[in-house]
Amino acid sequence: MHLAYTTSPGRGDMDLVLAGVADALARRGIRTCGVVQINSDCDSGRHCDMDVKVLPAGPMFRISQSLGKDARGCRLDPHGLEMAVGATARQLASGAEVLIVNKFGKQEAEGRGFRDLIAEALAADMAVIVGVNGLNRDAFLEFCGGEATALPPQVEAITGWIADAVSPAEVVG
Repeated sequence: MHLAYTTSPGRGDMDLVLAGVADALARRGIRTCGVVQINSDCDSGRHCDMDVKVLPAGPMFRISQSLGKDARGCRLDPHGLEMAVGATARQLASGAEVLIVNKFGKQEAEGRGFRDLIAEALAADMAVIVGVNGLNRDAFLEFCGGEATALPPQVEAITGWIADAVSPAEVVG
């Protein structure tokens, strides 16, 4: 099983790292599917908008909803997330070698979101890298039976692990 995860303490840092991983893999000719998160700047006093780009080339889906300036609830738009999951499911069968999931979040912890696609990719012997925050780390480790490799939030470390996980015969180019 080729499953790894990374955690980054800074808000939005993991998103930048995984987007960098996707770009580096594309330059190496390694075919990816999955999603990377792109945060849009917002007016001061407001949270940023969250979009995910389905790899390798889109489309983009808004996965956040505006709840108002003083709202405290979860801003995730489950419908937007499920649209991204559906688009990723269609890409999974395209011959990708790596699945990148920007975040194992509350939806995945509760059995929804990208959870089934992660399992499907692992069953197909694909390499899978997942961003995990501290809030959902225990649920992720339970999901994978503790059989995931922890990697530092560094593009080079993650792409090196993926290069080792993907056999040379499978690499395009």
